[in-house]
Amino acid sequence: MCLKRQYALVAEKKEIPLDGPWKYKKGAPMAALPMQTFFQFKPTGVYNAMLAPLHNCTIKGILWYQGESNAGAPERYVQLFEALVSSWRHAWGEPELPFLFVQLPNFAAETWEFGSKFGWAEFRDAQQRGLSIPNTAMAVTIDLGEANDLHPQNKKGVGERLALLARRLIFGEDIVATGPVFSGLKRCGGALEVSFETGGTLVAAGEELVGFEVCGADRKFYPAEADVAEDRVIVRSCSVEVPCGVRYAWANNPEANLYNDSGLPAAPFRAEVE
Repeated sequence: MCLKRQYALVAEKKEIPLDGPWKYKKGAPMAALPMQTFFQFKPTGVYNAMLAPLHNCTIKGILWYQGESNAGAPERYVQLFEALVSSWRHAWGEPELPFLFVQLPNFAAETWEFGSKFGWAEFRDAQQRGLSIPNTAMAVTIDLGEANDLHPQNKKGVGERLALLARRLIFGEDIVATGPVFSGLKRCGGALEVSFETGGTLVAAGEELVGFEVCGADRKFYPAEADVAEDRVIVRSCSVEVPCGVRYAWANNPEANLYNDSGLPAAPFRAEVE
């Protein structure tokens, strides 16, 4: 094997060149090492090692970043999350202990053979239902991930959004801490009017608002044109004459650009006309 670039080892002010042909010979055979025990893969291993020792400490709240391991079973997650919050509050003796959590970011899960086309979207929906638990808040990170990296690089952005939630929920500051959240849906002729709790003015981060889809009674979704109108978004599609439902950012790695004027993104959602 020949190295194309010049490299050298430097030891005691002497250079040993590494370019040119390399010679090698087999070393001594070695038997396979026995299987190690990784405590983090054992039931309660991480909890007993890292959290249980803190039960006697006074804390102001909990920050929870949910990994992707549960994304394959979104239908079970709501119950699991409720049990998690309840058990941790019981452990610290604080039935209303603030619990702030992070919704899964964007990621092209299907390209990594991890989940279906909508697996992460369905899981994000299950996470959002966790907001029905009192004294909780969710940081939306649908714009902070990368399609090809399971672990997003932008940790600072995640931390900043959690900090906003903590300042509002835990420390009582009167600040905008979340982006637009879906609050209502009604049909207006051939269009749908989607209402939001905005925390400010709705903004499209780009020339056109993207990420919305509508469906008719057949529940087949089509990309929709979307326009901001104060605290609402009007969506329509020429492929759907009588729209019955809408969804936003409903994909593992969606194109979505609805924000409020504080720079916080709208949470993904789906809804139907009642």
